[in-house]
Amino acid sequence: MAKVQPRLFVEDSLGAGLNVNLGNSHAHYLKNVLRLKVAAEVSLFNGRDGEWHGKLNSIRRSRVVVDLVQMVYPQPDDVGPALMFAPVRRGPMEIMVQKATELGVTHLQPMITEFTDVVRFNVDRMRATAIEAAEQCGRMSVPLIEEPQPLNEILAQWPNGRRLLFAAESGSVRPISEVLWGFKDHSAPDQWTIAVGPVGGFSPAEHGLLRNLPFVVAVGLGPRLLKAETAALAALSCWQSVLGDWENRPIDRIHQ
Repeated sequence: MAKVQPRLFVEDSLGAGLNVNLGNSHAHYLKNVLRLKVAAEVSLFNGRDGEWHGKLNSIRRSRVVVDLVQMVYPQPDDVGPALMFAPVRRGPMEIMVQKATELGVTHLQPMITEFTDVVRFNVDRMRATAIEAAEQCGRMSVPLIEEPQPLNEILAQWPNGRRLLFAAESGSVRPISEVLWGFKDHSAPDQWTIAVGPVGGFSPAEHGLLRNLPFVVAVGLGPRLLKAETAALAALSCWQSVLGDWENRPIDRIHQ
C-alpha cells in the first residue's frame, strides 16, 4: 500500500525555493512520533498558497527545516457555508468543530442564546482542533473561528445578501432537503450560514425573532430530537449534498 505523506498546516508563506522552519510541536511530531529522517517528504499548506511537497533538510531537537520542492495542488476557493452554534460541553464541542471542518465550513460563529448553559469557549483550543482536522482530511484551509456573541447582536449586523438556514426544533417547517433543492442553481454557495440551537433548543422568543427576519429560512431536520452537534452535522451534510461540493471527485493523494 502506498504511504500517504504527513500534511501540516503552517502560517509561513509557501513558494518555490523557500524553506520553512517548523517549531516545537511539528518538530516533535515529525521526529519522535513519525520518526522521520532527513530527506523524508512532507506536505505543507497555509490556506493561501496551495499545497506544497517538501523534504526535510535538517532535524533538531526543537526545529525542523523543510525545503519546498513543488506545488502539488493550487489553492481552491473557499466557498462553503458558515456555522452558527451555541457552545456545548468540551467533548461534543470538539467533535462539532472537527466534523464541521471536514464538511467544509468557512466560518464558525459561537452564539449565546437564552438557553445556552456553556458560555466558555476556548477559541485557541478549537482552532487547534480545526487545524488537525484540516490536516487529516486533505482540506487546504482552516475555518475562521470567531469569539462568542449574543444571538441578537449577530442578527443586528447581518450582512446583506446572506441567507441564514435555521434548524427549527418544532413548528410547521419544510424538510431541509426540500428547501435546499428549491435554491439549487439559484444561490451562491458562499452566501449561506447554518444555525443550530443549544441543548434545549432556541427559546420561543428566539423562534419568533428568527422566523420574522427576511433572510432566515426555517427548516426541519426530521422527526427525532437531535443533539446540538448531531443537528449541526446533519444540516451541513444536507447542505453539501445539494448546494455544496459533493459532486466533485475526491483528490487522489495516494498516487501523487
